[in-house]
Amino acid sequence: MIMDIASIIGLVVATAAILGSILVGGDLGIFIDVPSTLVVGLGLIGVTFFKWPMEVIKNIVAFAMKGFFFSPSDPKDTIEEIGNLAETARRESVFALEKVPIDDPFLKKAMTLAADNRPPEVIASILQLEIDAMVERHKVGADVFQGMADDGPAMGMIGTLIGLVQMLQNLSDPSAIGPAMAVALLTTFYGAIIANVFCNPMKNKIAFRSSLEATKMNIIIAGTLGIVAGENPRLIKEKLNAFLPPAQRDGGNEEAQAE
Repeated sequence: MIMDIASIIGLVVATAAILGSILVGGDLGIFIDVPSTLVVGLGLIGVTFFKWPMEVIKNIVAFAMKGFFFSPSDPKDTIEEIGNLAETARRESVFALEKVPIDDPFLKKAMTLAADNRPPEVIASILQLEIDAMVERHKVGADVFQGMADDGPAMGMIGTLIGLVQMLQNLSDPSAIGPAMAVALLTTFYGAIIANVFCNPMKNKIAFRSSLEATKMNIIIAGTLGIVAGENPRLIKEKLNAFLPPAQRDGGNEEAQAE
């Protein structure tokens, strides 16, 4: 697992932009309000607990970590490894694949199924179920942060209404108008920050990582089916290159220029 530098840079830059604009225009202390924090923070936590079962809630931290840490994988390396496995199957036999050391669990499972001489449609079905389950797990994580992105501003609006009610009931007391207005405005501010600085970007990053992982797994399925069919290793690699952007394929620069 390595850290996603883009996530760190994005979070730091967005936070610095907000804090910088506050400090240039005045005092940071005026943007800190305990009642507003309670309404948005505790309200969002409560709504999230109400919305999701506990088995999902306890995985929120794990979901969030996917936005900051990931296991690097190069599709080109996967294609190259599948090409080498195809060479092994062609040189020895498909049964020899079970003895080849493979680090990737999904690729290892695919080669085991191939070595077991399973029918191609069975192999594709079993591996596709793995992809579907993985995508669904990641979708739950993305949905959690999408929900928080929706609920944060909603709790901010509730806080705004609370502040307006308090302000309207105390118009005769000028000293009470300021704190009530602070609650009204700061809750909306807090909700917008939660949604747009953290939750929405986290949802997008989880979905992106899930898409990359699904692409890699689809490459493995296509390669495995080619090996089972006894196709030429070079042909298998050429077919798998279709998963890559033109610039990353063998001879990709010419192809990219042609596009």
